[in-house]
Amino acid sequence: MNPLNRLVVATIPFVPRSIVRRFSAPYIAGAELGDAVRAVGEMNREGACATLDVLGEYITKQEEAWAAARVYKEVLDAIVANRLDANISIKLTQMGLKLDLALCREVVAWLVGEARQHGVFVRIDMEDSTCTTDTITVFRAMKEEFDNVGIVVQSCLRRTLADVQALAALKTSFRLCKGIYVEPRPISWRDPEIIRSNYVLLLEEMFRAGCRVGIATHDARLVWSALALIHRMGVPPDGYEFQMLLGVDPELRRIILKEGHRLRVYVPFGRHWYAYSVRRLKENPEIAGYVLKGLLGRA
Repeated sequence: MNPLNRLVVATIPFVPRSIVRRFSAPYIAGAELGDAVRAVGEMNREGACATLDVLGEYITKQEEAWAAARVYKEVLDAIVANRLDANISIKLTQMGLKLDLALCREVVAWLVGEARQHGVFVRIDMEDSTCTTDTITVFRAMKEEFDNVGIVVQSCLRRTLADVQALAALKTSFRLCKGIYVEPRPISWRDPEIIRSNYVLLLEEMFRAGCRVGIATHDARLVWSALALIHRMGVPPDGYEFQMLLGVDPELRRIILKEGHRLRVYVPFGRHWYAYSVRRLKENPEIAGYVLKGLLGRA
């Protein structure tokens, strides 16, 4: 790790919340649902659609899983009431994945069912490698019952090609990303070029299987590679969309939209913004350098 980044990460617990909030402001819509609705409205007016994520992971009590699901129900109601072009993204550790797999399946089934009644798609996020197998298990169970659910996979993991080949048979809707978690070398690729190459390989595998793909990247080289694949393979416009995080490279977002491609913005919000911001910095120390530059630039 870069020594400067290491220093920033080590001092995170001592950084005032107000400073962390300054960093997180462009990347998190706010603490309340109304903040998220406004952010999605802005994205929709720009021509982008969105996916809403209620911040919060790794709950410790079963009742917290149902509480999280009820918050998402409020999100679904807001999407319909405000006529937003948006879906929802959920993290299974927020739904009890680490507490009780059966509980998690029950909570997620209820939520996906509610989303289907609202005409809203649900994306199941992928978390660190300790969650991968169980996340796929829950997704498979949902896919058997519902048609409004998809999953995220990460090109940094060695297992992902096999996972994609297995899930593609279900005509799975994928969100493909590099992955932000620092994983052990035996289960993950470390070289950035290999991760990029694996990303393109996975994307081609998905397209060949006729799966719809959310191409989630801010890497201009991967955007070009994806566009080249789409052109060469004749992928129809409804077979893919680009996906980006709120606040990250808005210029590239506007370029992709101007070229006529569908693009979805991942919009996180909620009262757990502080824990989310700190955790993301610790999980991916390389971000720390960008954070420091951003803070200095806005000082």
